[in-house]
Amino acid sequence: MLQLRQRVRRTACLVAATALAAAACTSDDEDLPAAGTLLDAAADSAGEVTSAHFALQATGDVPGLTVQMVEGDLTTDGGPYGAAQGVATVSMGGQLVESEFVLHEESLYLKGPTGGFQEIPADRVTSIYDPSAVLDPERGVAHLLDQVREAETTGTDTVDGTETHRVTGTVEHQVIDELIPGVESDAEITLWLDEERDHLPVKVTLSFPEAGGDETPTVDVTLSEVNEPVTVSPPE
Repeated sequence: MLQLRQRVRRTACLVAATALAAAACTSDDEDLPAAGTLLDAAADSAGEVTSAHFALQATGDVPGLTVQMVEGDLTTDGGPYGAAQGVATVSMGGQLVESEFVLHEESLYLKGPTGGFQEIPADRVTSIYDPSAVLDPERGVAHLLDQVREAETTGTDTVDGTETHRVTGTVEHQVIDELIPGVESDAEITLWLDEERDHLPVKVTLSFPEAGGDETPTVDVTLSEVNEPVTVSPPE
């Protein structure tokens, strides 16, 4: 009889502990904002951004992607394409070529490893990469946020000193292609949204498991120095 009572007590304690653990996990999940609410706010905030420091970094072989790295400053002011300046690394003929770029009015100025800047009509190179797309509400980061599917808030993280909510989901390649031309497959997406600044996106990681290979290729996109003054002048 004593052994039966001891087994009953142990079973009761185990059930109680399991219930408490489940309640704690449920409470944590319920404390996280709904992914849809976060993404709606993030898309609205991103659509109002008029300038930013932007960085894109590809890791691994993303099928169809020509641009491997971009970093620079962007503004919606300065002509039909806005204005931008920075550096980019593009895959050309199997080789990586780094160039400086300046987007001003309707011209894109490019400077390769040798020689000076060359002026090219901006609309001739936007199929390779269009810096103005980043801040365009219809094509850029705001549009990407608005098109995330199967979204779920999965936790919180500190990214470069900023407290963020982490949201995961999927996004179709047609949507990605408007921001990053050439992408041929759908992606899994992880977004880190600023808890304080109207859920502005701090970082976005696109993963492409359909590409195959030992390691899944990724593209990281970050925004910083949001709405700070940016001045872009054509090179002399």
